[in-house]
Amino acid sequence: MPRMLIADDHKQISEVLKEYAKKEGYEVYTAYDGQQTLEAFEKVQPEVILLDVMMPKIDGFEVCRKIREVSMVPIIMITARGEDFERIMGLDIGADDYILKPFSPGEVMARVRAVMRRIHGSSGEEKAIALGGLFINLDTYEVMIDKTPVPLTKKEIELLWTMASSPGHVYSREALLDLLWGYDYYGDQRTVDSHIKRLRSKLDKIQHPGWKITTVWGVGYKFEVEDE
Repeated sequence: MPRMLIADDHKQISEVLKEYAKKEGYEVYTAYDGQQTLEAFEKVQPEVILLDVMMPKIDGFEVCRKIREVSMVPIIMITARGEDFERIMGLDIGADDYILKPFSPGEVMARVRAVMRRIHGSSGEEKAIALGGLFINLDTYEVMIDKTPVPLTKKEIELLWTMASSPGHVYSREALLDLLWGYDYYGDQRTVDSHIKRLRSKLDKIQHPGWKITTVWGVGYKFEVEDE
């Protein structure tokens, strides 16, 4: 049975989400502050986390950062505040999705299902790419250039893998938001641009003459394999 960790200092919300998650087939664990959340994460090793932003002791952003240092477990952040900068920051530090209070528990479970589909993909889907000295493994979240490991964040790896899976295909910013964040209505295109900028910066520290990420002005981005 898959395990879910619900971290929210509002116990009534936690209990409602817990009941819905049980109906989805999850074994559910709860935490009511940031410190409890980190301790429960270590003990339980959940398959997915619902993480409230405003919690006592350690806030959700810092909890997310600490978890991302050791794990790529799917994290959906929850907050009562809807400022764009908070949503962007949450996604940039490694959250897989972001949902605002008030919400319906059914919507939260739908977001969980969508995130799990994006993370795990369909059965039989190819999860490794080897191309022009570049190796990407989406099962282990490893990226190497000519056998040299490249330290990328989870979302940067997913972004690179998505584009490298279809060399030459131009992805609009809206398409990348939809594919990787599920934010075709709520997303900000600056999120894609900032991720591309950081991804290029990290990749360019190692020579890779066989390919590049190209900007298609006015449209978006593509992974381009250069002719030998």
